[in-house]
Amino acid sequence: MPRSTNSTPSTPSAPSTKKCCSAPPAEAEGGGERKTAHVDVEARQRNLLRLRRIEGQVRGVMKMVEDDRYCADVLGQITAVQAALKAVGVELLRHHLKHCVADAMRRGDVDAVSSELCDLFEKGVR
Repeated sequence: MPRSTNSTPSTPSAPSTKKCCSAPPAEAEGGGERKTAHVDVEARQRNLLRLRRIEGQVRGVMKMVEDDRYCADVLGQITAVQAALKAVGVELLRHHLKHCVADAMRRGDVDAVSSELCDLFEKGVR
């Protein structure tokens, strides 16, 4: 079921670079697309810029493999890509904790939030 999002700020004094939606993420667990509870347009643009740069790095790694470049050099580039992805992941996790988790906790969704966080951290440990 498609969810509508509220593109207006939650308060009249909220900065124009942010928008909020009031629907809890748990509504979409049975299917459908979940949306963030808060969007910082500037942070999203920074993340997209980083991801585009990472995309270019991955293409560079592919070219290195095609060109039979020295294994250690390719592995070094792969490590750089992984570090860049991790940095984007840290920013997204910071946003998730600050906004999505905080909103869910205020709504009283403690069990759902703690379960989701445990799942996220378990995936990160693998």
